[in-house]
Amino acid sequence: MRSLSAHSPVSISGVLKQRKPTSKPNLGDVEKILGIEIQLEKVECMNRFPSESIAIENTKIGPAQRHLQLRTEREIRDALAFRARCAQVCRRYLCGENGFLEVETPLLFKSTPEGAREFLVPTRDKGQAYALPQSPQQYKQILMASGIPKYFQIAKCFRDEDLRADRQPEFTQLDLEMAFAKSQDVMLCVETLVKRLWFEMLGQDLGERAFSRMPYEEVMSRYGSDKPDTRIGMEIMRVDYMLPVDLISKISPLTDPVVEAMKLRVSHNPRETRKFVANFMDSADSAPFLKNPEGQPGIFIFDSNKPLSGLQPFGFEAAERMEELLDLENGDLVIIQARKNIPFKGGSTHIGNLRLALHRAAVTQGLLPALTGFDFLWVNNFPLFTPSSETEPGQQGAAGISSTHHPFTAPASFQDAEMITSSPLEAKADHYDLVVNGVELGGGSRRIHSAEFQEHVLQDVLKMSPERLHDFTHLLDALRAGCPPHAGIALGFDRLVAVMLGKESVRDVIAFPKTGKGEDPLVKSPSQMTAEQLRTYHLQIRID
Repeated sequence: MRSLSAHSPVSISGVLKQRKPTSKPNLGDVEKILGIEIQLEKVECMNRFPSESIAIENTKIGPAQRHLQLRTEREIRDALAFRARCAQVCRRYLCGENGFLEVETPLLFKSTPEGAREFLVPTRDKGQAYALPQSPQQYKQILMASGIPKYFQIAKCFRDEDLRADRQPEFTQLDLEMAFAKSQDVMLCVETLVKRLWFEMLGQDLGERAFSRMPYEEVMSRYGSDKPDTRIGMEIMRVDYMLPVDLISKISPLTDPVVEAMKLRVSHNPRETRKFVANFMDSADSAPFLKNPEGQPGIFIFDSNKPLSGLQPFGFEAAERMEELLDLENGDLVIIQARKNIPFKGGSTHIGNLRLALHRAAVTQGLLPALTGFDFLWVNNFPLFTPSSETEPGQQGAAGISSTHHPFTAPASFQDAEMITSSPLEAKADHYDLVVNGVELGGGSRRIHSAEFQEHVLQDVLKMSPERLHDFTHLLDALRAGCPPHAGIALGFDRLVAVMLGKESVRDVIAFPKTGKGEDPLVKSPSQMTAEQLRTYHLQIRID
């Protein structure tokens, strides 16, 4: 026994004997067997644990030794077990109680311009390649045309895009689709599932009240984000109509900008608030806002000992209206920010990002308590189309616009459907995102089920080339085969579990995650292709 190194797997042989039960408690999560013991006859080492390695519980080990991380960090193992139980709850609710059929769809798909950048898989046939699916979107719509009324899958998806704390090149979706369904049906199904998860896994009753719903324009206006953390408060209000022209010109070089305002209450003492502002402005977190080409934020502290309570640049009338509008108290921080007077686009505004940064700094400095609880929100009525950009591949059409989510999303109404030819950027989508605490858990939509209308969107609105349009022949043929109306959603399963466990990164709930560079330090992927592999797959390294 003394020759065995700790953590080595062993095989033991012996005789079971009765013994007096021990009064000592269990060891952590290891349940002791009481009333019997083994009289050892033989101990055989199955594999020796190397003496130079460390495997002490909760020892911090680098990602290159992920196998030892998993062995020593109980928190990771607990997260993986929690994730597995979440998947069981989802399957039981969807398949066992609501008639969904779990169907696996192929991972070797074809390249189609859905919106994100794809991973290609070359074949030995010269010039031929598969593409890993961005999502099972097209296959699940084909299933709707195939007579599957309710589809569900915990699916692997792949997108070749810039990585963040909540994003991986390969990720898992809780994917579902329902035939003869409207948006309301999908949202109700998902709400019930989420409430079941929170109750069974966290012991929290989210109540029977439906989750709040808010249009995209409203969340962007009130919170400066399409995935707002509504627990923060700090609602944004438009104030340019009341501000003096000279004040607007001092905070922005723009002509006729929109100016918005918000407040943050960190202290009733103006001196403490000034100290907080100074610390924030001296930190790296302030850099994006100081370099904003639309103008730096105007920052004021409401101080009853100052002329016009510190709002002197506003003038008497505007200062009085600001005090009333924002319900200001002594020590309140008032921020104004200008932006271009154009419709909202994208996921956030500068003042929306500043809202989050200031609140985070106030919590870090101990001026505000950390946020708790869960506040769910459905965001809907997104723009159906947005102007194309150089950073997003979109659908590669010639119209200069791209589908905001994907080109299979149905317009929100008959009026929006009529608008897509004459004023496509004004049309709204029957799309919905589920947001909690500033995190987008997932999104879905009612789909276009008419082949003629789908072809019109691809060909006449997005102005795809005939070659790219041909990539969707399989889907158009399926829609023509009497495909019923359908709607669905995909929830980011990694992100869902991370939110439930209060993790900052999805990497904390994935067994073998990629790094911020998209690498797996354990297996050393991706790896350099050999000359033989390049020849086999008819590839050549381009030297720029």
